[in-house]
Amino acid sequence: MLGVVENHSSPHSMAHSSPRTAAFFDLDKTVIAKSSTLTFSKSFYQGGLINRRAVLRTAYAQFVFLAGGADHDQMERMRKYLSALCRGWDVRLVKELVAETLHDLIDPIIYDEAASLIEEHHTAGRDVVIVSTSGAEVVEPIGELLGADRVVATRMVVGEDGRFTGEVEYYAYGPTKAEAIRELAESEGYDLSRCYAYSDSATDLPMLESVGHPHAVNPDRALRREALARDWPILDFHRPVRLKQRIRGFSVPPRPALVAAAAIGAAAATAGLVWYASRRRSAAAA
Repeated sequence: MLGVVENHSSPHSMAHSSPRTAAFFDLDKTVIAKSSTLTFSKSFYQGGLINRRAVLRTAYAQFVFLAGGADHDQMERMRKYLSALCRGWDVRLVKELVAETLHDLIDPIIYDEAASLIEEHHTAGRDVVIVSTSGAEVVEPIGELLGADRVVATRMVVGEDGRFTGEVEYYAYGPTKAEAIRELAESEGYDLSRCYAYSDSATDLPMLESVGHPHAVNPDRALRREALARDWPILDFHRPVRLKQRIRGFSVPPRPALVAAAAIGAAAATAGLVWYASRRRSAAAA
């Protein structure tokens, strides 16, 4: 049964003396320069999870994604394709493959500007939350790599045999991202009018509209139009850089461990939405 698990030595488990704030980041083309899920296709091929045809198809999907973003219909087609593709995958093997290749594949495509923003928000005392449509098995380790406090991601149904069934338990997309943010704000005491959000896609308009400080990052055409019409800041991130090349400038202030694992509200518990506090935060507080 899903539920809230808290570190009771943390001030976050106590009554909030004043509203807290957070910065919510979409992941693909906002924090990293590519699709996080599609980036691992070669690793999944080498691990025997997909065939060469699937590698070529995901490479094409990556090209389309990078060339012009993905609208709602394209995202739906991608969701159905990936759900069918991962049916029968051993979840433990997926996690092992992601862990083994995380630094080689993701570290080089993290935007320097995004890493700096994450650091700035932490320095200002804000939590950093990654909110991504990609699967939790991919997003959670990336969130840890970035020093994020929490992750909201799509979750697939896992059968008793430890393999994906091909069904989606919770889809972190469009309005459901905004719902997760509101639930998280209620449970953690965030003042959304003082919170920040960053995304590249018009499909994330509900998420951007839910905070007081929305930002368009490398926006697609539809989001650019909306940002201009609403006078939202438009940011251009274009410098991917390895974290270890800027590690002296990328620091995470020591903070108490936050929620170790939780489900957001009864409705989200039914949907299977889980977010994780980064182990990096716990290590920093140790």
